[in-house]
Amino acid sequence: MNGSLFDLTGQTAIVTGTSRGLGQYFARALALEGADLVLTSRHRETLAPFAAEIEALGRRTVSLELDVRSHSSIEAMAAAAEAAFGQIHILVNNAGCNVRKPALEITWDDWNLVLETNLRGSFFVAQAVARRMISKRYGRIINIGSVTSVFGYAGLAPYGASRGGIRQLTMSLADDWGPHGVTVNCLAPGWFRTDQNKVLYENKEWVDYLVDRIPAKRPGQPHDLDGAVVFLASEASGYITGQTLLVDGGISTGSTRATVAKKNPS
Repeated sequence: MNGSLFDLTGQTAIVTGTSRGLGQYFARALALEGADLVLTSRHRETLAPFAAEIEALGRRTVSLELDVRSHSSIEAMAAAAEAAFGQIHILVNNAGCNVRKPALEITWDDWNLVLETNLRGSFFVAQAVARRMISKRYGRIINIGSVTSVFGYAGLAPYGASRGGIRQLTMSLADDWGPHGVTVNCLAPGWFRTDQNKVLYENKEWVDYLVDRIPAKRPGQPHDLDGAVVFLASEASGYITGQTLLVDGGISTGSTRATVAKKNPS
């Protein structure tokens, strides 16, 4: 396969939520393929160490403050990114949060926090950036979903609702913006250890339960997502839009499996 299909040299990518976690892995993967980066966080100063790492790869970076629950913050970020680089080719809509509680304990404010961050925020970031992509007749928008975009799990009601919404939103935006040269896809990781869920991985019984249900027999490692994010950001995926790409070790084939009973010898 022609390697140039995945070459991002000369392109600029915004990756939201890059102060920690998977956002940094997404940004690093794009930088290694040649992209310059717009990094964002609610607290801009936290981006300095990661920006230095990306610049050491020979890439240009701009660090911007972004609160995805604030429309004015979103618009300011998009304008500043465009002013810095001239054209935005790629958006990885990664900023998100979670509240992990039984459904009966979820409060009004819990619900609003998760939905406003993960779903409303993702839409308005995509909208602000797409306006600029459409004027150039080119763009790759990658919304970050989750295995909860297609599966329901106890204790994750607002999060699952937000990620399921991301999947539906992705299809709608793909239809809206496809005629203007902008693709919109959803990258949906399975069970990866992050700052949001690390407490779960401290429970060996739960990890064993999880691994038993993953055909690959292990939770995801952050680098497992590198190829998928580069693919969706590159020319290689030019005729793919409105899709959800699950990177989950196969857990979405079915969360439970039948066991084969052994016959008792007679």
